Amino acid sequence: MKDDRLYLIHIRECIARIVRYTADGGDAFLEDTKTQDAVMRNLQTLAESTQRVAETLQAQHPEVAWRTIAAFRHVAVHDYLGIDLAQIWDIVADDLPKLDQQIAAILQALDSHSLQ
Repeated sequence: MKDDRLYLIHIRECIARIVRYTADGGDAFLEDTKTQDAVMRNLQTLAESTQRVAETLQAQHPEVAWRTIAAFRHVAVHDYLGIDLAQIWDIVADDLPKLDQQIAAILQALDSHSLQ
């Protein structure tokens, strides 16, 4: 379970970076290629980390869109020319806050379980 915790922490670190990088909002994101690159890199890394979380833990937390995140990673890595930046912004604005809460809750549950 220790490895899962590390991957979950890493997911939250990627989300925190993306939040910092996009603090100026959607218009700034859409105009700045360096920010776009940084966000995309962290989304790819985040998605890779979700794939390394044990299947048993994933099964215990179906509220997380594990498969959708993995599918995103595949598109981001292999079909990067087809990426729509407006959709990426939607992921940043709409999906990442929810994912961050879900991962935080899983970590909290793992921590409370390890204390017992």
